This record gives sequence, C-alpha cells and structure tokens, in this order.
Amino acid sequence: MRKIGLLLFAFVLLGCEAKKVEIPLLIYDMQDAYMFDFEEKIQGAMGDDFVLTTVDGQNSQIIQNEDIDNWINEKFPLLIVNPVDRLSVYSIIEKAKKSGTKIIFFNREPLAQDMALYDSVYYVGADAAESARIQAQIIMELFGNNPQLNEFDKNGDGIIQAVILKGEQGHQDAEARTKVVVETLSEAGYKVEVLDIGIANFDRQTAKIAMDGLIATHGKNIEVVISNNDAMALGAIESLSDKGYFVDTNKDGKIDRTSEVWIPVVGIDGLDIAMEQIESGFLYGTVFNDSQNMAEAIVELANLLINGEDVSDLGFTITNGKYIWISYKKITNQ
Repeated sequence: MRKIGLLLFAFVLLGCEAKKVEIPLLIYDMQDAYMFDFEEKIQGAMGDDFVLTTVDGQNSQIIQNEDIDNWINEKFPLLIVNPVDRLSVYSIIEKAKKSGTKIIFFNREPLAQDMALYDSVYYVGADAAESARIQAQIIMELFGNNPQLNEFDKNGDGIIQAVILKGEQGHQDAEARTKVVVETLSEAGYKVEVLDIGIANFDRQTAKIAMDGLIATHGKNIEVVISNNDAMALGAIESLSDKGYFVDTNKDGKIDRTSEVWIPVVGIDGLDIAMEQIESGFLYGTVFNDSQNMAEAIVELANLLINGEDVSDLGFTITNGKYIWISYKKITNQ
C-alpha cells in the first residue's frame, strides 16, 4: 500500500513538473516578413522551458488590445508584446501594472514616459537611427567614400539623386531612418537631392506599386533607391526589373555589375531572401537587424522574470534597468 502511495505521489509530482508556464507572444502583424521570421527565432530560442503562444494582432490595435485584456484577466505572469501602435501602449502598461503582469515590449519602442510608468516593463530592440547611419555608410561606399562621387553619379553633377521608400507614416523607425540617412550623408559632406519619398508601409507589394510611380515620375534621374526595410527594397527591385533597370543578360539569375544593367538599392533588416538578393547582385546592401540576438535576449529576460530573478544577471547590457539594445551590422557583397 505504501509502495502504491509512493508511486502515485511520484506520478503527481512528475505531472506537476511537466506542466510548463505559458507565455503569450503578441505580434503586430504576422503578414510582415520580418516579424514572421522574428517570431520563428523567438520560438526557436525559447527551448523547452515554456510554452510560447503566438497571437497575431492583424495590424489592428483594437484586436491586439482585446487579446491583451484577455491574457491579463487570465492572470498570465508575463506578456511579450510587439505593439501595433507604440502610442497606444499607455493603457496596456496601466492594466499590466494593476494586475502585476510583467511585459517585454520589442521591435516597436513605447514612449519613454510610458515605460517609466511601471517597474516591470522592458524593451528589447535596436536603435533605428543607428540603422540609418549604417545605411548611409553603405551609400558612401557605393559612391567611392568621396563626396565628389564616382561613376555612379550618372549625370556628373556631384549630387546623389535618391528616392526613398518609407515605411508607415509616423512610425518611429520609418521617420528616424528617412531623416537620419540623409542627415548622415550631408554631415559627411555629400550633397543629396531626395527626388521623392514613396510611402509603402514596410510592405513588398505596396513598395512595388510605389516604385512604379517613382519610376514613371523620375525615371533615369534616380541614382540610388533607399528603402526603410528589405521587404520594400525587394518590391522596388521587382519594379525596376520589370522596367529594364536590372537586366540579367545571360539569364544566370545574377547581376554582373561590371557588364549588366543595374541600379543600387539599399535596404534594412537582413532578411534571408534579401541576403540571397545581395549574393545575386540585385540588392546592393542592407543593414542587418539582428533578430537572433534580440530573440535570445527576450528569452533570457523572460526566464529571469518568470523565475523572479534579478534582471541585472542578464547576459546582455541593460540600460536604465529597462532597455536592451542590440546593434545593427552592415551587409554588402563588396
């Protein structure tokens, strides 16, 4: 009888140990290629310690708010949130504070004053301005690291004629990247004429349509296409290829920049497909947004928070007790 009791106790104990903590992972829109890839990396980094449940906000703050309310009401200890609208997180933080729910925001940075409302709220991400500065470095290299420019100054006027594909109007990353890339070039002594800015909402197909319009208006005056992200850069390449600005003469699936027609397009993110386009010569360069390291930082931070451990033990630098910044990297095929 005692043996049966011990076996039963062991079975119950093992059953309790097998029950894993569930953590909701709320993504602003799983149709976003970068976020789709990012979600996979977070899932992969999570391992077997927790069950990570992905929730698609469908690019609707209303839908995401409803989802968050449900998770908070069900007393989940931690939420990992990629907000639809960074300006709408005030109410999310207030609700989490009342319930004692901890939050890790990522990829879209809440306002500093909102982050200051609650001790148990954190942000993991990268500095958008840094990505723009590195993108400017890629463009400087394209033009020979010389403000007097080189053969890519097609009209020889000493000015870089550019079009910019911008993400969402008002989005902090889009605004910073659009502004800082031009400022960085100007501060380095380069003259830049922004022929036009197309709003393409970080979306490949939208960017293709926007690029169609930019080509119709500015055509061969365009010397470089600057894109706020890789998805839009790939859309631009599709449009440019359709209209003869990329010509794979020997049909080998690659662009030989010494003998075939091409135009420089620069992105940001480092999507796998973008890396392939760099290798094949269609995309000139990108700024690698290190989602793998961000995913690992998110998972490590989640472990500390769930287990009630000190976040100062995090293997990543934590700034002001709340912010984990992951650096960007320059990627070209030069």
